[in-house]
Amino acid sequence: MFIKVGDKAPGFDLVDQNANHIKLEDLKGKKVLLSWHPLAFTAVCTDQMRDLERNYKTFEENNVVALGLSVDPQPAKKVWASSIGLSDLSILSDFKPLGEVSKAYGVFREESGASERANVLIDEKGIVIWAKDYDPKKLPDINEVLEEIKK
Repeated sequence: MFIKVGDKAPGFDLVDQNANHIKLEDLKGKKVLLSWHPLAFTAVCTDQMRDLERNYKTFEENNVVALGLSVDPQPAKKVWASSIGLSDLSILSDFKPLGEVSKAYGVFREESGASERANVLIDEKGIVIWAKDYDPKKLPDINEVLEEIKK
């Protein structure tokens, strides 16, 4: 079941493309945007992560840590991040155990072995304040995301 507004966000400790550990508990005091994409190296997923990268400074200015997530392994994330020009955005690997964090947030699709496309915004105290899932073939509207972080 997809996580709901008002739920306590499940904690996690995942590695990003550079093998840095990112823990939700370490981000208390900031809003956190978790932006799931089904799989790296696909067109819509690339555009989604580039949208986050292009708006990285806006996220920072609004006390938001934006993070991309998928079930791809960390080495693949590293190559992909480099190939699409990500320099600021951390993209997390939910690979081992496969989809554990995606399952906790209700965005894992057993039939495909990947996550859905979704955005979840968590407040400074760890409570979900906005959550939306998308058609896997459609790019989330970055302006909608930016409006939500400014509320």
